Amino acid sequence: MTSDEALKKFYANLIMVDGRSELTAQTYKTAAKEFLGYLERQNISLPKVTAKDLLYYLSSRKAGGCSELTLAKDISALRALGSLLVLENVWPQNEALVLDRPKARRSLPRVLSVEQVDALLASIDVSDALGVRDRALFELVYSCGLRISEAAGLLIGNLHLSEMLLLVRGKGDKERIVPFGDAAKEWLEKYLNEVRPNLVGKRIVPQVFVNYKGEPISRKGIWKRFKELEALTGIDCKVHTLRHSFATHLLSGGADLRSVQALLGHSDLATTQIYTHVSDSQLRDYHKEYFPGHAQTEGARG
Repeated sequence: MTSDEALKKFYANLIMVDGRSELTAQTYKTAAKEFLGYLERQNISLPKVTAKDLLYYLSSRKAGGCSELTLAKDISALRALGSLLVLENVWPQNEALVLDRPKARRSLPRVLSVEQVDALLASIDVSDALGVRDRALFELVYSCGLRISEAAGLLIGNLHLSEMLLLVRGKGDKERIVPFGDAAKEWLEKYLNEVRPNLVGKRIVPQVFVNYKGEPISRKGIWKRFKELEALTGIDCKVHTLRHSFATHLLSGGADLRSVQALLGHSDLATTQIYTHVSDSQLRDYHKEYFPGHAQTEGARG
C-alpha cells in the first residue's frame, strides 16, 4: 500500500465507517500525511513500523516545537490510522495503541472586554452590502457564541427571527437552541431584507450567510473578513475570540455554568469551566490596575 493509497483509504474510513466529521477527518489525514512523510525521509516502509519508530517520530515533532495539544491530536490520528492498517493486514497489531496522549495544558482563552467587542463591531463599514452582511454575521457570532463552522453552516430554516432563536448544529452534529439579542436581530433583518436577496438572486441557497457571488460563505471567507477588522481596529483577536468573550461575559453577568455549557454546546462541563478561570484572571488584572499598592504588599504578608 502506497502512502497516497493509505491516505485515501484512511480519509474514507474516517468519514464512512467511523462517522467522523469532515473537519476531524481532514485534521487526522493531515497528521497521517506528516507521519508518512517522516517514514519516507527515514526510509522506513509502512509494514515495518514499530512502536519505537512512532515514539521517535513524536519526539521529533516535539523537538520541532509542536505543542502538547498538537501531539495529542497526532496520537489520536496515529491510533485511528493504526486501526485501518490492521484491517488492511499492513500491521499485525495497532502499534499506536502503546502511545499515551500527553495531558495538554490548556491556556486561558483570549477574551475581549464588552467595550472592545463594541468597538470591533462598530468598525464594520455598513455603507455597502457586504458590510451589512458582516455586521449581521459577527453580531450573531458574538450574541450566540457560535463557532465559525456553525455560522458558516447556519440554515435559513433554523433561524427564527420573531422568537430570536437559532437551531445550531455543532460538533458531532449535536443540535442546540440558542437565543440572540436585539442588536443581532436588527442587523439580521436588514441583511435578510435588503442585502441577501440581491446577492442570491433567483437561486435557492439554504445557508443564511452568502458571499458576493451569492454562494454559501466559507469558513475561510469569514476568517478573512475578520482579519480585516482586526487590522483596522488594532484589536488582537480571532473569530473564536467572540465565542470566548460571549461565555465570559455571561458568567461575569451572573449566568450559571450549566446554562453557559448548554449555550456553547459543550458535552463536558469541564470544558466550560475554563471560562470561570478567565473571569478570575480578569478580576486579578482589574485588582492590579486599581490597587497596585495592595498587590505589591500581598506577597510580603504571605
